[in-house]
Amino acid sequence: MEQNLSLYRIFFEVAQTGNISRAAKNLYISQPAISKAISRLEDNLHLPLFIRNSRGVQLTDEGQILYEHVQEAFETLNHGEDELKRMMELGVGHIRIGVSTVLCKYVLLPCLKEFIARYPHVKFTIHNQSTLQTLELLEKQQIDLGLTAEPSHNKKTITFDKVMDIEDGFVATPAYLTNMRLREGAAQSDIFKNGTILMLDKGNVSRTYIEDYLREQHLEPAHLLEVSTMDLLVDFTRIGLGAGCVIKNFVREELENGTFVEIPMSPPIPGRTIGFACNSQSVHSKALTMFIRFYRHFYHASVSPLPRR
Repeated sequence: MEQNLSLYRIFFEVAQTGNISRAAKNLYISQPAISKAISRLEDNLHLPLFIRNSRGVQLTDEGQILYEHVQEAFETLNHGEDELKRMMELGVGHIRIGVSTVLCKYVLLPCLKEFIARYPHVKFTIHNQSTLQTLELLEKQQIDLGLTAEPSHNKKTITFDKVMDIEDGFVATPAYLTNMRLREGAAQSDIFKNGTILMLDKGNVSRTYIEDYLREQHLEPAHLLEVSTMDLLVDFTRIGLGAGCVIKNFVREELENGTFVEIPMSPPIPGRTIGFACNSQSVHSKALTMFIRFYRHFYHASVSPLPRR
């Protein structure tokens, strides 16, 4: 659009009122300024837009065509302003989050449940993927937040907001450990030599983290069963298929009621931190700002340390 938007606003008001003095009053500007603006628009378009007469002004055929388009444009602008006002009043917005399956179920979903109950008009898009893929999308600003373990390599564009500490460990049912001792004559400490170890598939950040720990301790499972999801891993451990490598925070109930027994590791597996990562160069929408404020309070209020055994 080559013309200044204010010229079209003046043209629109004059066309609607059919009177320059009334348009000047409505727009709180002088009549000479109105006349000058109309003349400037006509000169720029090389077309007469109004016919002047004693009763006011009347649109020419060309002016009528322009008026119809300008009217549609201003209606669109008004609709946009109304939508923005509605968004502000209702808390409408759209938040895109990248998260792995495990963290989505055990960490994100409880928070989302509470947030949506309070802000039902916010739309979420959840990208279920690996941590590495989430960080890539964050760098490209294709998502707003990523719920991940704290990245081992700091990137200038990525900021990390801690929400909780997690602990990894190996657990098994008492029956599995008893059967292993009867079958193999092996103690818990021999589980990597004589037992079946259940771990997530390769490529998973948790799997990589545990592999690094086992390598440092010169431990290698003699019998390894790879599982695609943490839920399946826990279920297989629960039926006595082997000793599962789990995030202990997410099997707290099983550890407390004795369904699972933790396999002592020496030294203990170092804890990890998880939180929300975001691109520092991204502009935060109101909805995203609300969610950040909410999850900081939610996790601070809800997270409790894992009970020691």
